[in-house]
Amino acid sequence: MVEIKRSEPMEVVRDPYQFDEKSGNVLERLIFNNRVWVVIACALLTAFFAFQLRGLVISASYEKMLPHTHPYIRNFLENRGELRGLGDTVRIAVDNPRGDIFDPDYLKTLAKVNDEVFLLPGVNRAWMKSIFTPVVRWTEVTEDGFVGGPVLPDTFNGSSQSIDQLRINIARAGVVGSLVGNDYRSSMIVVPLLATNAEGKPIDYEALSSALDKIRAKYSKVGLDGKPQVRIHIVGFAKLVGDLIDGLVKVMYFFLAAAAVASIIIYLFTRCIRSTVLVVACSLIAVVWQLGIVAMLGQGIDPFSILVPFLVFAIGVSHGAQKMNGIMLDVGRGTHKWVAARYTYRRLFLAGMTALLADAVGFAVLTVIDIPVIRDLAITASLGVGVLIFTNLILLPVLLSYVGVSKSAAKRSLIQDQDEAGGKGMGQIWHFLDRFTERRWAIGTVVLAGILAVVGYVGGLGLKVGDLDAGAPELRPNSRYNLDNAFITGHYGISSDEFAVMVKTPANKCSSFENLIETDRLAWTLAQVPGVQRTASLADTVRSYTMGSFEGNPKWMTVSESQGLIDPQINNAVSWSSEYLNGDCSLLPVIAYLSDHKAATLDRVTQAASAFAAKHDTSERKFLLAAGNAGVDAATNIVVKQANQTMLFYVYGAVILLCALTFRNWRAVVVAVLPLALTSLLAEAVMAALGVGVKVATLPVVALGVGIGVDYALYLLSVQLACQRRGLSLSEAYKQAVGFTGKVVGLVGVTLAAGVVTWAWSPIKFQADMGIMLTFMFLWNMVGALVLIPALSYFLLSDVRRTQPAAAIQLDGLKSTNNMS
Repeated sequence: MVEIKRSEPMEVVRDPYQFDEKSGNVLERLIFNNRVWVVIACALLTAFFAFQLRGLVISASYEKMLPHTHPYIRNFLENRGELRGLGDTVRIAVDNPRGDIFDPDYLKTLAKVNDEVFLLPGVNRAWMKSIFTPVVRWTEVTEDGFVGGPVLPDTFNGSSQSIDQLRINIARAGVVGSLVGNDYRSSMIVVPLLATNAEGKPIDYEALSSALDKIRAKYSKVGLDGKPQVRIHIVGFAKLVGDLIDGLVKVMYFFLAAAAVASIIIYLFTRCIRSTVLVVACSLIAVVWQLGIVAMLGQGIDPFSILVPFLVFAIGVSHGAQKMNGIMLDVGRGTHKWVAARYTYRRLFLAGMTALLADAVGFAVLTVIDIPVIRDLAITASLGVGVLIFTNLILLPVLLSYVGVSKSAAKRSLIQDQDEAGGKGMGQIWHFLDRFTERRWAIGTVVLAGILAVVGYVGGLGLKVGDLDAGAPELRPNSRYNLDNAFITGHYGISSDEFAVMVKTPANKCSSFENLIETDRLAWTLAQVPGVQRTASLADTVRSYTMGSFEGNPKWMTVSESQGLIDPQINNAVSWSSEYLNGDCSLLPVIAYLSDHKAATLDRVTQAASAFAAKHDTSERKFLLAAGNAGVDAATNIVVKQANQTMLFYVYGAVILLCALTFRNWRAVVVAVLPLALTSLLAEAVMAALGVGVKVATLPVVALGVGIGVDYALYLLSVQLACQRRGLSLSEAYKQAVGFTGKVVGLVGVTLAAGVVTWAWSPIKFQADMGIMLTFMFLWNMVGALVLIPALSYFLLSDVRRTQPAAAIQLDGLKSTNNMS
């Protein structure tokens, strides 16, 4: 730590030639004695990174959403090649607004839609299913034995006879409720996707979603009767991501709105156009550097990390305002702009560096979460905060040393600061805040904080992990995707939410009576769980084929104990490409179709399947959880729940360590951290009240709020402790601290909140939720710092001595403004 130099205020230097260029530390001399080279270097870097932006892409990956080290996901990925259509899948419901699916014109359109979807890149064509694909078959028992074939007759030509045959085959195949709507007015195309395309690259979800939208628009044209040919409804992860990426175009307007709001706030604070433009420009430069580095690393921006540039910009504007405030005060006294820039650098560089490091810590701890998309967000955000050290702590003071501030704005700032020191204007607020260092106010504040902590804790008990609503909570309830999902849920007997347990056996042993019975028992167990619509497994197929082998007698609708009766049915299933076993009969998926993928539903199904597996696993038969989109969601929820606690442990541990290194006083660390902890408790209660679950999209919010919120405590407590160690009382020290940094703390809180509150109107719901939560946390952290820090200091920091280490901050040059000489 560096002892505060308060013996003499910084000298007012009107002529820069009278200033000792060799003064200051090595870094200061390197920067300000070579200003031209600093500006040139930053300009070249900006141009270089801007050029790199040509390679920046907005994309998403199904693989990045998976917690790869979780046992469920490892089981899924290890057996993915053997599972047919139980991974990343798109479902397309083609609805006939003019009648039922047996209308010739509808069938012609359905055939065209089916063919165009079949040819899309990334489609697993072998397992695409619809009434027009050969993999969907019907079977029937006759006096000659089993007969069957594809649902679409081989002789189908659109005639009334072939349509009648199609009607019969649909009934035989039992696909009503799965591939055909319950009302026979729509049919489904199930489109499983490959992990990579022909070039080995991840599927381009944006391109796939766009292609699906083009198909939808092409065949949904309105006819002469005012009705469209067909209505097409599309759901699935690929379509969800595509819609999110489409929504990002509108999100760009929110970036502009955030920049405009921040600029207005800064201008109202400084009333200086030139310096306001510089602050905004340097913050935008930081965003360019950040995105340029991301592009250089071969990474992209996905819908979940698109918010990070907004935060980097808002943080940059907030820190930049502090530099302007310091320079204005010095210029108002008559100091030359170059010297004033150096003075401001001396006062605020170390404090700003510490604050930005705290911000970076809040982002960096997210890398402990075993979900690649969150790790990418953490890396992107940490890079953004890192470049702010150069653009806002170094480049901005250098540019201000050239441009300076308007004399009228500088004089106004100085007069306003002097008035505040005399108890006028904002000084009245500083005087009011000083009351919290008094016993009566301190006790009341701490008691109120304790009550709020209890309220936050109790309210947070209702916080759930995972989705709390049907459909896609990332989008608005009235979005096209959620309306499509509502249509499919309302018109089909089974949903698109599949939870699959993989029954692993030695090769050619899946057909044994014991394994089939255990598989059937698992299916029955899952079917009893509330939220499960129905289950399906190879045992169902064997049971049906066995009955068929005995002239359809329902008494034989069972899994026979005779292996001689089982084996022919297994052969039938293999020859007809059943999706309920793999090629060497070593894997049997048991599929549970869920009514939704809400957190409570997934918890119940997961617990039932886990309990069954624990009881029935043997050395040669393993029940492996979990595949299907609902299985992936269940694993993700488990990881998110664990990561939420781990993340808080690490972020608070890092913040505590940083505060300990800064303050060198454990009681000061407690004073700094308790307001953050209160904000975290209240934030969880607010999330529960708003119906926002903890999931991949919302998990980073708390870490971001804590990392950025500790800035306030660092600024206030650093100055307060420094003054106390000089011999001032707690009341006097806090009054000096709040007068020196209170205005900036308030500006930081308002600017950050204003930068993200506009997200509340975003078409992307999870962005709106994050905007509301971050606005709450930024403002509450600000209020908590200004009120709780003096109250807690009364109990813990009232006797700080001169002999203790001083904070690394300089307060020189403020003699005439805040009585700090």
